[in-house]
Amino acid sequence: MRRLLLPFCLTLALAACQPATPPAATAPAPTDFIYAELDIADLQSRMQSGELDSRKLTQAYLDRIAAVDKTGPQLNAVIELNPDALKEAALRDVERRANTVRGPLHGIPVLLKDNIDAVPMATSAGSLALKDFRPGQDAFLVRRLRDAGAVILGKTNLSEWANFRSTHSTSGWSGRGGQTRNPYALDRNPCGSSSGSAVAVSANLATISVGTETDGSILCPAAINGIVGLKPTVGLISRQGILPISHSQDTAGPMARSVSDAALLLAALAGRDTADAATTQAAWNTTLDYSARLKPGALKGARIGVLRSKAAIHPDAAAALEGAIQVMREAGAIIVDAEIPTDGQWNEDELQLMLYEFKHGVERYLTERRAPLTTLTQLIGYNEQYRVSEMPFFGQELFEQANAKGGLGDAEYIAARSRARRLAGPEGIDAALKAQQLVALIAPTTGPAWLTDHKAGDHFPGAGYGAAAVAGYPSLTIPMGHSDGLPLGVVFIGPAWSEAQLIALGYDYEQRTRARKPPEYWPTLPPRTPRR
Repeated sequence: MRRLLLPFCLTLALAACQPATPPAATAPAPTDFIYAELDIADLQSRMQSGELDSRKLTQAYLDRIAAVDKTGPQLNAVIELNPDALKEAALRDVERRANTVRGPLHGIPVLLKDNIDAVPMATSAGSLALKDFRPGQDAFLVRRLRDAGAVILGKTNLSEWANFRSTHSTSGWSGRGGQTRNPYALDRNPCGSSSGSAVAVSANLATISVGTETDGSILCPAAINGIVGLKPTVGLISRQGILPISHSQDTAGPMARSVSDAALLLAALAGRDTADAATTQAAWNTTLDYSARLKPGALKGARIGVLRSKAAIHPDAAAALEGAIQVMREAGAIIVDAEIPTDGQWNEDELQLMLYEFKHGVERYLTERRAPLTTLTQLIGYNEQYRVSEMPFFGQELFEQANAKGGLGDAEYIAARSRARRLAGPEGIDAALKAQQLVALIAPTTGPAWLTDHKAGDHFPGAGYGAAAVAGYPSLTIPMGHSDGLPLGVVFIGPAWSEAQLIALGYDYEQRTRARKPPEYWPTLPPRTPRR
């Protein structure tokens, strides 16, 4: 679930240990998909008119996955299909014919990251150790999706163990799933750990998907694959039934091709759950009617701070950010330079709290669900025993470091958790906003996609979202431009529970720019484009 500004990465996917080299090709893959780039409102309109139904739409996505994900460019974004998907879709059609429509997601196919429990599929986190582990009940958020009428299409590949296994892993790779590929240039990395969820939406393998994040695992793959990704405030969406890293920072969130679709999905996912104490906080003071904020004009008069130090991530990201700033100014926003005074001071504390919380959380999850392996020691032993298939490119240093930690009562853990949240939240984002009466901060989400490199690991350029992840605050990435054909995103960051505000600002910006361009599935960047 994470993406740290440390020498770490993120990982998960489909066939074991596939090479990074993409399949041979001389031209882009076909892009003529009848439902390409349609949003939820478009699809609902067609289903309401009778032109389309959920079963037909679900079958079209299954065919698309077979043609683009399993053959053709072989994106490896989908790790497992729901064998009941067509049955679920048919039931939604029966309800529609009886004039029972549960809401805007009724009949809409959704893909889930493979660390989220969804019957009857496995929850493997991309590890071969859990390839046959099938939890007996849905995660809380999956129950909410089903109650909202969504069709669970399948599971997506990810960086193995949400990229919390090695200090030099390759994003988008897992022992079970192999390497997920970037649809804009197949030899480029998709970022992670929600790599499959991002690639699937970008390549029109589903309407929407659910990712998870601890630090950047929604934001980075969304930006690099040219889509919208929203990491909500920790506690807005229940984590019950999600394989954890850190209960301080973990959250699920929507991934979509538009802000409006992300808003509709967020409303379905959010809700109180007695099994996750974070969702029952007294601080819950947000509205779930995010669609009401999908109106032009939110930028007018809004005071927004630019984290210009983050523009050094990449020159093309810096140039694209200047273009985004100009659009916002023309819309009436008041743009000022800003900085997070404690930027980066939480890095070591963040690592320590994750090491402690991962060991505690993953063992509790596996034990409660009676998984075949229930301790971190057993998982480490499995990886050693099956080193050829599980560790052909990188090791399990983070597993070993976490296994050496004590309990959550240790003074080291308590101090690290307190400092990290304080430095990133009250003394970080909150201080930056208060200093100039700002409603949000913006920065490049990250740089363009790098070449996938199994030997050396990720060549991660840096990011603008780290403070929000550590503080547990919301962040929203939206396409803002391209670097040699590779997508770039701009991230909006706000205080806790400010999702509605970020959606309003982001929607206004998106409608003025329409910066998303669908992928063309080049095996590598075209010769006419300078290589970087």
